[in-house]
Amino acid sequence: MDHFTYRHGTLHAEGVPLADIAAAVGTPTYVYSTATLTRHATLLQDAFAPLRPLICFAVKSCPNIHILRHLVSLGLGMDVVSAGELTRALAAGCEPANIVFAGVGKARAEIDLALSTRPAPVGQFNVESAQELEAIAASASALGVTARVALRVNPMVAAGGHVHIQTATPTSKFGLSIDQARALARAYSPNHADHTAGHVRIAGLHMHLGSSIVTPQPYLLAIPRLLALADELADMGHTIDTLDLGGGFGADYNTGDAPAPTAFAHAIIPLLQARVNAGLKVVIEPGRFIAANAGILLTRVLYVKHDQGTGRTFIVCDAGMNTLLRPALYDAFHFLWPARVPPELVPLTRGHTPTFASTTAQSLAHAPHPQLTTVDVVGPICESADVLAKARPLPPIAQGDLLSLFAAGAYGMSMASRYNSHPLPAEVLVNDRAFTTIRRRETLDDLLAHERD
Repeated sequence: MDHFTYRHGTLHAEGVPLADIAAAVGTPTYVYSTATLTRHATLLQDAFAPLRPLICFAVKSCPNIHILRHLVSLGLGMDVVSAGELTRALAAGCEPANIVFAGVGKARAEIDLALSTRPAPVGQFNVESAQELEAIAASASALGVTARVALRVNPMVAAGGHVHIQTATPTSKFGLSIDQARALARAYSPNHADHTAGHVRIAGLHMHLGSSIVTPQPYLLAIPRLLALADELADMGHTIDTLDLGGGFGADYNTGDAPAPTAFAHAIIPLLQARVNAGLKVVIEPGRFIAANAGILLTRVLYVKHDQGTGRTFIVCDAGMNTLLRPALYDAFHFLWPARVPPELVPLTRGHTPTFASTTAQSLAHAPHPQLTTVDVVGPICESADVLAKARPLPPIAQGDLLSLFAAGAYGMSMASRYNSHPLPAEVLVNDRAFTTIRRRETLDDLLAHERD
């Protein structure tokens, strides 16, 4: 799953004790494992090898250019949704041909930038509306280039771990209905009279079903619908040479949550192998699967607050919803545990009720470990939603202790904010026994840098 392990009761990232990182860099800090990033990218590449896909990492999940640069070195492309993410992907050394520009709200300036990359425009725009396609056509015509586009089709398949991350349902803002896609394909057929239409080529179909998907069944429902539509578009004169499956493969927030990528590959490959053999190009856009378990968030306990009236105990930390938004936004679970514990409290599995070497089936069925106490772990933000872990059984925790929130590599730092004027945290990348600060901690002066007279 990852390369964060306890050795003699001390949590390590690969070969580095996390306490050493906290001592050198401070908290809160995101820590990433190079070995885990490599492992997850390689697992996907190996599982889907028969389809020879272009795997485009979803930059929105973890946008630090040092991490992007490492993934590019492994042969991955990039999936971007803004000019900022495009700039990051290019700075990381990704070839424009291996960049997919997705997103429901591309501004004209962003489209212009994506069409002006050198030596050629980005490899593909995933188009989500008729007016967006008009804007791409007009921009391409003005710049004298041809834009390759894939129509993002909503196959009406509900998938994902939370309603906010289900993106292929009738109420979602994303994508086109199959009827809308047909209409656009007719309007932009190769013999269309509009002179700007010749500057876009509908070359593919795209879908993104949602996030945290832990079964291949939604893909088995959706892919045949896209293939049938591809055949219809071919009959209209379009050469559909690309099928973009999006991302969505789940990560292990609890031990055993997500199947290996082979479970998805074994189901998907038979649907596409013959077409790939005939020349179809497949694109996959993972983010969470690669990055989530590759990162943890380190935070320091500021105060331990006991409420005698209610009997509740609050562990107040220097990280909060400004640092890791997912618990407040999605009611998401992140396993949280001290970075140093007695050997008998080293967790063998991660979950609301973790297991230990001494755990028995009887104790699991009746009560948590006797050394655990149920507490709420909260942050410093002036919002009631600023709770990282609610009613969580944890070992004894004291002021100054170092805590680790696991599976925080995806949509952690990328959604961090300066709310309450807290500077953004640092980011650290571990490689074997060495670590590098890949984003320095912001200072109070940084907060005011854009507001100086």
